Amino acid sequence: MQGPVRPTQPDSFHVFDTTLRDGAQQEGLRLSVADKIKIATLLDELGVGYIEGGWPGANPNDTAFFAAAARGELILKHSTLVAFGSTRRPDGRAADDALVAATRDSAAQVACIVAKSHDGHVERALRTTLDENLAMISDTVTHLRSEGMRVFVDCEHFFDGHQRNPGYSMEVLRTIAEAGAEVAVLCDTNGGMLPSWMTDVVGAASEVGIDLGIHCHNDTGCAVANTMAAVEAGVMHVQGTVNGYGERTGNADLVSVIANLELKYGWSVLPTADSLREATRISHAISAVTNVPGSPRQPYVGASSFAHKAGLHASAIKVDPNLYQHIDPAEVGNDMRMLISDMAGRANIQIKGSELGFDLSDRELAARITDVVKAREAAGYSYEAADASFELLLRDELGQLDKPFVVRNWRVFTDARESDGDLRGQANTEATVKLDAKDETQAFVGEGNGPVDALAHALRRALQPAFGQVERYELTDYRVRILDQGHGTDASVRVLIDTFDGEHTWTTVGVGTNVIEASWEALSDAYLYGLIKER
Repeated sequence: MQGPVRPTQPDSFHVFDTTLRDGAQQEGLRLSVADKIKIATLLDELGVGYIEGGWPGANPNDTAFFAAAARGELILKHSTLVAFGSTRRPDGRAADDALVAATRDSAAQVACIVAKSHDGHVERALRTTLDENLAMISDTVTHLRSEGMRVFVDCEHFFDGHQRNPGYSMEVLRTIAEAGAEVAVLCDTNGGMLPSWMTDVVGAASEVGIDLGIHCHNDTGCAVANTMAAVEAGVMHVQGTVNGYGERTGNADLVSVIANLELKYGWSVLPTADSLREATRISHAISAVTNVPGSPRQPYVGASSFAHKAGLHASAIKVDPNLYQHIDPAEVGNDMRMLISDMAGRANIQIKGSELGFDLSDRELAARITDVVKAREAAGYSYEAADASFELLLRDELGQLDKPFVVRNWRVFTDARESDGDLRGQANTEATVKLDAKDETQAFVGEGNGPVDALAHALRRALQPAFGQVERYELTDYRVRILDQGHGTDASVRVLIDTFDGEHTWTTVGVGTNVIEASWEALSDAYLYGLIKER
């Protein structure tokens, strides 16, 4: 059977990242100069060809970033820094335009300027004539080229403009080519295109005789697919943002685009054969800088990209992981994960046990542990997001749970005092924990902002005489879910707690008839797991 047809890689192919410019326009995302330098350094590690740093002259932050880069605070080994800009204003000269000058004086080697290619935008947004818009493009490109800059041009609203007035959008491309720009980038600015529509428009644009690029937004959920369709239609320059950042629904996720090009087409678009193996690390590192949590379902690099839950899948994966994975996760620096839930079969348990370092090859043993897991899942526990609790369960069933401490009892007391008829802000919460550790009994009281915080303080204080390292343990996330919908305050609850020790994060789960009981189980298991793993 004949395999899929893969396009041939052009002699010169550009991967162009616009995370620092277009991606930074995402709602709630703000990057400092230091943030931009960190992200640019990470992008350079990945090996993208071009990094669009922002729009110098348009806002102080971007101007400061280019000034920092010019001072040597940004060292790029693989990538070329690009300054974004625009065509000159109507009825002026590019040489006299302040924003054109800021682009020219940015110290970047490459300028990417935005130009109108939609006649309606020219007349209503720029409020000028179609001929003057062409003159603005020609004058600006020619001026920047005469100043020694390489020039790319983003043809804003190209696809919508082509649908409305194809003759004018093509005239824009011819003007760009005649002025000496290297690439004309076709922009789906409103993100309304579909993959099957790309071929005809890109094909028509190819007749002009200038190298073409593609810039897609994700408003139809097709930004990556549209980008790939444009590549197959002949563009040799792709733009996108890491993790799909961008305004509205975002831009094409450049990580997915690069992985598709390298792994599906067999192209070499990054500096080395191993560059793509850094994709997951770099994606997550940039997410940490932007403070925008990455989607676990993000293709290739998400935490769930290679996570398997169904028992049928696990049985097949034991034979050959590729039976339910389209690539080896290691190719993008990710890992396969086996999820443990009520849908798990014996194969899930065996694979997950192996991941954690336990031999569960005995079928009867694996079947027994599977039954325990399913019973506990039926009672409300969820182990697919709580690997630490699953390992504790596994150790217990295998007789390998050597507890470093044993809790004798615990209690929580909240005292609310009314003040002028208002109880707000008057509650005082205390927790007492009594436990045995290293042949000593410890009992401590902790105060906190609510019962869970008070219990955490009391448990940490009780453990510190025997295990000083617990001072590092920090509760970083706390999630509660009601399990018996419709039971009101009588419902059972599930609590998930994330704990961080300065290097690693682990998750534990607790279930109870009230939130404090469930929280205590997750909290005490978090400290138990941390001490066992350190030992």
